[in-house]
Amino acid sequence: MTTAPGAKSKDHGAVFTALRLLLKPFEDKFAVKTDKPGNCYLETRSASLNGRRLFFAAAKAKKNYVSFYLTPLYMFPELSFGISPTLKKRMQGQSCFNFTAVDQDCFDELGRLAEAGFQRFKSEALL
Repeated sequence: MTTAPGAKSKDHGAVFTALRLLLKPFEDKFAVKTDKPGNCYLETRSASLNGRRLFFAAAKAKKNYVSFYLTPLYMFPELSFGISPTLKKRMQGQSCFNFTAVDQDCFDELGRLAEAGFQRFKSEALL
């Protein structure tokens, strides 16, 4: 099966848009470092652990997929203990997930993980 020209980038646009929406609820709690087509990046508003702002989450369109990064999973590995096998298959490293198509079940799960990560940042006074 051959993909029509431009279909991949169109799908990536839909994937990025869906993943970008997962970051929306946190915009008032974090600084939006970057927000442009294909790239959205949230970090703490003030310096934290090492005198720098902490990266919280991002969605970034790349050539072959769209990535969603969620740093709390790296900082607090226990947050990832209940990740579903379906989402786990999309995991690259400890805190990155790659998608080539919209997967609403995985996105809903990522939304719950982002909320859990936010609550953990809050409880650890990292905001």
